[in-house]
Amino acid sequence: MTLLPTAASVPTGGIVALPLQFGGLEAAVETATGPLGLLIIAAYSFLIAIVLPLPSEIVLAAPLNLGLPEIGDLALIVLVSGVGKAAGSVVAFRLGHEAKRQSGPVLDRLRDSRFDIVEWSERRTVQLAREYGYIGLAIALTVPFFPDTLSIYAFTVLEENYTKFAAATFVGSAGRLILVAGVLAPFFAGVGL
Repeated sequence: MTLLPTAASVPTGGIVALPLQFGGLEAAVETATGPLGLLIIAAYSFLIAIVLPLPSEIVLAAPLNLGLPEIGDLALIVLVSGVGKAAGSVVAFRLGHEAKRQSGPVLDRLRDSRFDIVEWSERRTVQLAREYGYIGLAIALTVPFFPDTLSIYAFTVLEENYTKFAAATFVGSAGRLILVAGVLAPFFAGVGL
């Protein structure tokens, strides 16, 4: 079940692409099969919530081959990835609160910066958090091919409830994968990526 192009051909939307060399993790995800494949997807999703600046859509390339219809494999990928990312977001939430407590002035300077696209994106994400709360986090996480780590950490400095934070992360993550699998996958197939 290959719904998307490989990690190396994922568009970056004008953001400088980092080399996708993380010890073969992408290759492991793109070739993940069986129950072990689900564990690989969960681990990858957990890590991208905390530290990996990679798009989460790569999990859609996993050919699970669990003996289910393709929609069943897709549903499991969405569920496992969403749970992995929600769990990772709880760790990021804790780290974000610790960073806020220890380096508030540094975070304030980053938010005030007007020149770097990353800081601009963080400000927009923080604005979404202030305006829409947890719904804003879920919306920010549905943006295809945008690193989740940025949105998650931007929201950690404003929010306080671990359960709602994890739930919003799950909903946003699942929504993004469903959007990409349902809307963007036919586009990629049509342009030969």
